[in-house]
Amino acid sequence: MNDARTQSVILGLDTFGDVTRSADGERTSHAKVIRDVVEQAVLADRLGVDAITLGEHHRDDFAISSPEMVLATIAGRTERIQLGTGVTVLSSDDPVRVYERFATLDALSSGRSEVILGRGSFTESFPLFGYDLADYETLFSEKLELFARLRGEGPVTWSGRHRTALVDQEVFPKTEQPDGVRAWIGVGGSPHSVLRSVQVGIPMMLAIIGGDPARFLPFANLYRQTQDELGREPMPLGVHSPGHIGASDAEARDELWEHWADNRNRIGRERGWPEARREEFEAEADSGSLYVGSAETVAQRIARTVRTLDADRFDLKYASGTMPHEQLMASIERYGRDVIPRVRELLAD
Repeated sequence: MNDARTQSVILGLDTFGDVTRSADGERTSHAKVIRDVVEQAVLADRLGVDAITLGEHHRDDFAISSPEMVLATIAGRTERIQLGTGVTVLSSDDPVRVYERFATLDALSSGRSEVILGRGSFTESFPLFGYDLADYETLFSEKLELFARLRGEGPVTWSGRHRTALVDQEVFPKTEQPDGVRAWIGVGGSPHSVLRSVQVGIPMMLAIIGGDPARFLPFANLYRQTQDELGREPMPLGVHSPGHIGASDAEARDELWEHWADNRNRIGRERGWPEARREEFEAEADSGSLYVGSAETVAQRIARTVRTLDADRFDLKYASGTMPHEQLMASIERYGRDVIPRVRELLAD
């Protein structure tokens, strides 16, 4: 990597607004979690973190169901950090309303907004908003096509199965961006999703939540090969993975384990997974996609992933399960103060 590329790699943070517990074990209210997320973003901005993304969920263990509202509050208290979602569940929303909300956020933040669009690995929003899960795939395909057209910010004519057609319709407000609202597509790692990202001209954000990141190299190669074949300008590649930074490797793992296991087991009971084992956790921390340890350890592993995939962005999902707000703030502090400068140093080498 050359020096310019090293400095241009985006190093961000991500949270779903996981419902935390206090130091004495008391469950935190949804309202307090949302206020804490704002404070976490303000700290990240002050430390020079490049971006923060907030996930959309509609369930008891995550507090954020309207990330744009939280991001608008953050916009008023920050100066430079990019503000996005990870992800907005486009399948159960209306592309026009999504576009309007992010164009508004872009105005409020002076051009710092972005949206990561996804189908959603959790499906609670579908029955909540009146959508049939049988249409899971076609809903996303149709709505993504419409959203991509809206980014041109001119009159749009479009028709599909799942919403009213548009005929020479314009959407407001207009942004001050040459390509409309900045957007990414969240991809779990299927070749079809990779191809779709290139076809609609919206960059890919790989959600790598388990296993060696190098196993996603074929998807990164397919992504770039397809751009060449379609004659597209080079599109950036992003990576999103979980982690936690402590004073030492041992401390970081001990702090994270209980909360990681609690979160994994809660979701696992819904999906029929076996109980989480410490051995599995340690394996992911050693060589998988769990970036947990001291600042030096986490920086080394992020730099290795960025190099392996030739990624343009890495977002660390710093919130995991019920970990207290104070520990999350300490992790953010180490990420901004120690990890980011060290990653840039390693990439320059």
